[in-house]
Amino acid sequence: MKISWVYPWNWAEVVAVSLFVLLYVGYILRTRRLAGPFGQRGWRLAWKLPLRLIYFSLLLVAFLGPAYGVRQQAVRTAGKDVWLLVDVSRSMDAPDVAPTRLQKVRGELIRLASRFQADRIGLIVFGAEAYVQCPLTYDQGALQLFLNSLQTSLVPQGTTDLAPPLELALKRLTAVPAGDASPRALAMVLISDGEDFGENLEPVLREVSRAGVQLFTVGVGTSEGSRIPLATGGYLRDAKGRDALTRLEPSVLRRLASQSSGQYFELTAQRNEFPQLVQALNRVEGRTEQVRTVAVADNRYRYPLLAALGLLLLDILLTVRVIRP
Repeated sequence: MKISWVYPWNWAEVVAVSLFVLLYVGYILRTRRLAGPFGQRGWRLAWKLPLRLIYFSLLLVAFLGPAYGVRQQAVRTAGKDVWLLVDVSRSMDAPDVAPTRLQKVRGELIRLASRFQADRIGLIVFGAEAYVQCPLTYDQGALQLFLNSLQTSLVPQGTTDLAPPLELALKRLTAVPAGDASPRALAMVLISDGEDFGENLEPVLREVSRAGVQLFTVGVGTSEGSRIPLATGGYLRDAKGRDALTRLEPSVLRRLASQSSGQYFELTAQRNEFPQLVQALNRVEGRTEQVRTVAVADNRYRYPLLAALGLLLLDILLTVRVIRP
């Protein structure tokens, strides 16, 4: 088992070493200059140089955090559960938000998820139907893998319906086994262009409000809209044979957010409000403390630090008279 380092070598260590060398060289030159008029030399200080180099090196090693082996540590966290509901219907391939709506959302979600490593995050994809792509998890690696695989071919093609993903997330809330200490989901993030061809949303919206879940919505697209490219080439056409045009429809998304104590945000060609979404999610407080055991590197900085302090004390106690009358 070899030694690893808790903190990498960076500019701070380089600055510290440089300052030590410059100050010590200046100290030696000053001592020689003062001893010169008396016909003496400062060679008596030479034996202290190795001593000082040793304890300075030990202080530097302690600062970097030498770790040898691992130890199990209990970590108590007050986290929250967040469901990401992502529209992957064909309209999300529109390029009015470059490179496409879905590709832009994918990049923003990867950054967002990395900010909430102490919370459980789940992923639901939807179009005409909704599916759990990733259950609630602390596993950032698995979540990032699913986020990277987001594409419009994940669900059957059809008109977008905003009710199924909300209903599916609510079912997951009520499916917590008896005696499970896991908290219910405290927040949902619904990401869509807002084009809803489903039926009445009011029943499911009442259930969301009754469950005490904050629903944040993100509208993706532009008011000018765009044609929808097809993987086989060309563009999607409507029933009359004309190119279908998709636009951002924020009204439904605004209503969903306002009626569930949430907020509405936009991701357009000119505006990116994902940073504000991250801030809003940070303000949602976790309600249940959980204790998890994690393996952490065993930082053994104490040993070089104690050795360095011992040598420093020795340096102070052992004085040398450089200039003798």
